[in-house]
Amino acid sequence: MRRQKRSLFALGFTLLTLTLLGATVSRAANWPNHPVRFLVTLGAGSGADIGARLFADRLSRKWGQPVIVENRPGGDGLLAINAFVTAHDNHVLLFSPAASFTAHPYLHPNLPYKPSDLVPIAQVSNTVVTVAVPADMKVNSIKELVALARAEPGKLNWAGVTGALDFIFAGWLNSEHLNISKVPYRNPVDAAKDLGEGRVQVYEASLAIVQPELAAGRVKLLAVTNTERAPAIAAIPTVKEAGYPALTLDGLVGLFGPTGMPLDLRKRIAADVGAVADKTIADRMTASGQILNVGGPAEFAKSIEDQRAKIAAFAKQLGVEPMQ
Repeated sequence: MRRQKRSLFALGFTLLTLTLLGATVSRAANWPNHPVRFLVTLGAGSGADIGARLFADRLSRKWGQPVIVENRPGGDGLLAINAFVTAHDNHVLLFSPAASFTAHPYLHPNLPYKPSDLVPIAQVSNTVVTVAVPADMKVNSIKELVALARAEPGKLNWAGVTGALDFIFAGWLNSEHLNISKVPYRNPVDAAKDLGEGRVQVYEASLAIVQPELAAGRVKLLAVTNTERAPAIAAIPTVKEAGYPALTLDGLVGLFGPTGMPLDLRKRIAADVGAVADKTIADRMTASGQILNVGGPAEFAKSIEDQRAKIAAFAKQLGVEPMQ
């Protein structure tokens, strides 16, 4: 009798598991069943925004549903992330650089979200990040910038984008004992305009953000923070080549889903991202200062953890402890 009961229990458990698995697969197969929203941590014209709009257009055709891009700049990425986390909707996705949040534990006490609230779906691209100055500024390298800052302490100011980039740049300034004041901006595009007009002397941001001012001849580039030179601006050295490897950081942009989004659904979305990432998108992203680099949930998660490890090592070097 006991053996029969155990057999019936095992059969029932198996049927329940298959039913739940079937329901999960069905939900993944039927997604999306209404419009999808991409929340972007940066403003219009940024690299992440350009990438989000390129993929939103292609994915809306593939999915048969509108894909709406919403820019939520400001608050060091927290405005967009908070809107994403509180939506509790697997049709609301975060399209963001990992750098928008990987340094948050060192910058903000009492964060309104947990790292586990951001579930990696698909790696999309690497942003080309530049160190730029006004075109009429009498420096042509980071070394010359450092010399000027030391000769005129407190006279220069700088701007950056949210998260890890700001953290690393501020830490680098501290390690070099440079007195350069930060000017905060809600929208990084506004900072690029002020850079071109000389109100800001140093700006670390994506090539996409500074490109209009660069094309107009109002700013110049000193280096890129990426590991390798960017094909779109191959003449510009990396920060490592310039002698300042501590500034190295590869832009990492991708899609995130809410906690509880099934892995099979995340894999399916990542596959769809890869399917629409054709040469036209690659060329347009290259032209806007990005490098197409599509990967699935596992690959994206590893890249994020690698960036977190770099931030943690940098924080330890500077004696900065996590605030939580």
